[in-house]
Amino acid sequence: MDTLPTASTRETGRPAHVRHDWSRPEAEQIYALPFADLMFRAQSIHRQNFDPNHVETASLLSIKTGGCPEDCGYCSQSAHYDTDVKATRLMDQESVVETARRARDAGASRFCMAAAWRNPKDRDLDRVCDMLSAIKDLGMETCVTLGMLTPDQAARLRRAGLDFYNHNVDTSPGFYDRIITTRTMQDRIDTLAHAREAGLKVCSGGIVGMGEQVEDRLGMLVLLANLPSHPESVPINLWNEVKGVPVNETAERPDPISLVRMIAAARIMMPRSVVRLSAGRQYMTDELQALCFLAGANSIFIGDVLLTTRNPLRDRDVDLLDRLGVKSRLAAPATARTGGARSRRA
Repeated sequence: MDTLPTASTRETGRPAHVRHDWSRPEAEQIYALPFADLMFRAQSIHRQNFDPNHVETASLLSIKTGGCPEDCGYCSQSAHYDTDVKATRLMDQESVVETARRARDAGASRFCMAAAWRNPKDRDLDRVCDMLSAIKDLGMETCVTLGMLTPDQAARLRRAGLDFYNHNVDTSPGFYDRIITTRTMQDRIDTLAHAREAGLKVCSGGIVGMGEQVEDRLGMLVLLANLPSHPESVPINLWNEVKGVPVNETAERPDPISLVRMIAAARIMMPRSVVRLSAGRQYMTDELQALCFLAGANSIFIGDVLLTTRNPLRDRDVDLLDRLGVKSRLAAPATARTGGARSRRA
């Protein structure tokens, strides 16, 4: 395995080598390293490319909820399943911008908007572009996930000021057909390519805990790491329990250490990508999140709700990051700033 990044490269001060030719056996070897060696390697590579004591904070809003024609077996917003989510129309611009303003004031540096569409209609895209322009005026980075895009639609979003386009691959190519039949993996890869060609940054990751095996999780990382350009952001989602969807029958929450190993593998294979702990953090202990940060995760979503599922309360995030000595745009509570929060946990 002499082609793998090693801890000794840290001493050179050079950025880690970026590869696009990973194999599944290589990913499996990384994942299976003794835990201390894996963490050291991942943290060393992380320090070459990022401030190890900084975590990016983003906020996510569902601007059009439910009624999606896709049959993604994990999703509460699919029209194929009887869930508690009711379909809504696209939100008005004033409400969206006000939500973005509150997110900014609460510490978010990026505002992400999601619409439950297979692909946006041009008239809806006009309204989203207006929202983007207004949110950029707030001084925030912008990200949207709207389903599949044509090259022209991607270009229009870029002209409106969009920074990132989110389009997850969800899982490995081998497991994909077991959870989705209305959109192929190639459809997803094509949309990522359209976003790239338009000059957009890409946010793409997936979901773990749907019944896939470790091999599938690594297969997803290999797919992402072998794209012509690595995603600038790689969200790792723990599947949230959702009433009425097929994944309920197969779901199994990952062992915590296996999740940390996956984060570390993502950091090693995509050294310059931001790795985000996304949905499902409410199932994670503070200690597990701390290990994920040590393994190379360096972004979280803040806010009490992510689309239709719960997220840790802001105060919990503020307290955790403060105890870890992590810098973010989240303001520490007064007790923590004066040492009270830390002293209670000493």
